[in-house]
This record gives sequence, structure tokens and C-alpha cells, in this order.
Amino acid sequence: MMENHISTTPFGRRPLSLAMVAGQLAANSCAPGASANKWQVFRAVCEVKGLLGASDRALAVLNALLSFHPDTELVAGEGLVVFPSNTQLALRAHGMAPATLRRHLAVLVDCGLVVRRDSPNGKRYARKGFDGAIEQAFGFDLSPLLARVEEFERMAETVRAERRALLLVRERITILRRDIAKMIAFGLDAEISGDWQRLHLEYRELAAAIPRTASSLELEPIATQFATFAQDVRKALENHVKMAKPSGNESQSERHIQDSNTQSHESEHSLEESLTPTAAVQAQTKSQPPAGYPLGMVLRACPDIAQYARQGISGWGDLLDTAKLVSGALGIRPDAWKQACDAMGTVDAAIMVAAILQKGEAIASPGGYLRSLSAKAGVGEFSIEPVLMALLRGRGRAYAKAG
Repeated sequence: MMENHISTTPFGRRPLSLAMVAGQLAANSCAPGASANKWQVFRAVCEVKGLLGASDRALAVLNALLSFHPDTELVAGEGLVVFPSNTQLALRAHGMAPATLRRHLAVLVDCGLVVRRDSPNGKRYARKGFDGAIEQAFGFDLSPLLARVEEFERMAETVRAERRALLLVRERITILRRDIAKMIAFGLDAEISGDWQRLHLEYRELAAAIPRTASSLELEPIATQFATFAQDVRKALENHVKMAKPSGNESQSERHIQDSNTQSHESEHSLEESLTPTAAVQAQTKSQPPAGYPLGMVLRACPDIAQYARQGISGWGDLLDTAKLVSGALGIRPDAWKQACDAMGTVDAAIMVAAILQKGEAIASPGGYLRSLSAKAGVGEFSIEPVLMALLRGRGRAYAKAG
């Protein structure tokens, strides 16, 4: 009676490794009669790819290997060795180059997801018996996937729990950032006594310390810091409420808002009256939205500015009002803001303030930076386009890394 021998060492110059031995051990531990849906197993493996050390491209190769298994179910002891040629496998792996294909096949073996069953000459093929059934196959054994299915599910549960914890802590930080920004903006706008510029600088330092990619355990202490800081800012507002006369609060606030609006309108009218007719037309043109830059695009490039808006930013007027408020929080003097509006137009000046806020600690002196840009705008050497494009590219890279 002939006894088939299952290969356990790789063909050619490839050395035997501990990863291969571990994979073979997993394949041999597969319980008799065990079965699992191959695509459900594949989805679980995709969820835990980071823990396994498998790349997206390696998983694309695994997907191709699974497609060569004729049944949806993986059943222990029933033809779990697939034997496609590299040409066939590359086609189902979206035209992957041969060298790349071999590299990712090695990754699957090292991760213990498949086992090589090499023939005497290294070719992949199946030998059939007299009844036409496959008697022996040489190729890639999918048994480790079936043997480790429970392990993959446990790992997937861990990944899902971490993902949920990460989502919750990020949501908490987002809400705290929004609350802090709006409280600081209110303190500045209402001219409540307090060192609001210092609080704003501390807030920016906290925000700059948030890593782009981090685990929930790394973000928890940061969330605690934001919660403590939010409590301090809230306490400053509450102390003001306690010190103010209850009967005069509402009317005082209304008078402040009316006075602020009146002063704003008066300053706008006086500025227009001081201009010559030609200059007035030029100023009106500069205050219009920049051609080709919709508000949505500006907010995608500079999302932090929205945290300081009283009721969100739904139009250019909201952006202008918020930028003027934020300029004070950044330490930009009123004359520097006016110089920027005169040189580059109110809309571009507002966008530039939003960009300065977005850049955070990268700009040491926001006021001096804005003045230098105003000087360039005055001689026609400034354009808002490179600023927006750079911020959009930076956010795109950040999302790509996070993904």
C-alpha cells in the first residue's frame, strides 16, 4: 500500500522557519469535521490584520487563494489545498506583479494563515486517483484558517472593543474642544474679565498635543486634561455670573450686542465714506467670496474655526465675524486685522486667520505673520490658493495615515 507523504519543508532555497512550523502545527490541530464559512473567516482576518501583521495587499492575495477553493465552506480533511499557478493567482489578485505576489505569499505564510505544501519540483498541481478524485495536492494549505477561526473571532472582538473605546474617547475630546472654544470665544466677545488670551494659548497647546493616530489608552489622559481645563474655563464664566447683578445681566448683554453691532456698522460706513468712489468699488470687490473657493472647501481645510462660531458657519458673513473674534484670541492687534482686510480683502483675511488658527503652534507670532502676508498682498505677491491647498493636502495625508 502506497503512503502519501505531506511536505513540511519548502522547495528550493527557501529555508524552514519557526513561522512555517507554527503554521503546520496550527493546520494539524484542526479538529476532525470542523467547518466554517471561508468568507466569514476572511472578514475576521481582515479585522485583525494589524494584530496578525498582514498588509492589505497580502489580504488581497489571500482573497484570491480562497476564490480557488470550490466550496463556500472550509471543511477539515476535505481538499483544503489550493494549487493555482502564479499567473492564475496574479490575475485574481488584480494583476499583481510576480515579485510582489511572491512577497505577499511569504507574508501569509509568516502570519500563519496558510501553509506551503510544495511538490518535489516546486510546481503546484493535484494528483488524481483512478476514480478521478484528487488524491494528493501540492500548493497552499488553507487548514490554518479553519484551525484558528475561534482565535480570529476573539481577536476581532478585541479589535471591535478597542475601536468603540477609541470612538467614544475621540467624541468626548471633540465635545470638550468645542465647549472650550465656544466658552473662550464668548468670554472674549462679551469682554468678561479674565485672561482669555492665556486660556486660548493653553487650549491651543492642549489641542496641538493630540496625536493624529493613537489608541484609546493614549487618548484617555488627554481627554482628562481637556475635562479639567474645560472646568477651569467654565468656572471663570460662572464667577462672572455670580458677581454680576441678576437683574441687569440680560439687558447688559443685549446692550453690549447692540453696541457692538452699531460700532461695527458705523466703522464700516465711516470706512466706505473715507474712500474715493474707485477705492470703494475695489473694497467691495475684495469683500466678495474668492472665485473658485467655496465656503465648504475653506471649512474642510480649516475646520477648527467652526468651533468658535456662535451658531455655526453657514455663510461668508459667519466666517468674517468668527475670524474677527478669533484674531483677538490669537493676539492679532486690530490694526493688523484692518491692514490685512485692506490689503487682501475681508474674505481672504478671514480665510488667512482661519488658516493661522489651523496651523496652531507652527506659527509663533500670528500677528507678525499676518502683517508680513499683508505686505506681500499690497504688492500683489500673495495668493490664498497655496495656503488652502497645503492645508487640504495635510489633512488628506492625516486621514490616509489614520485609515
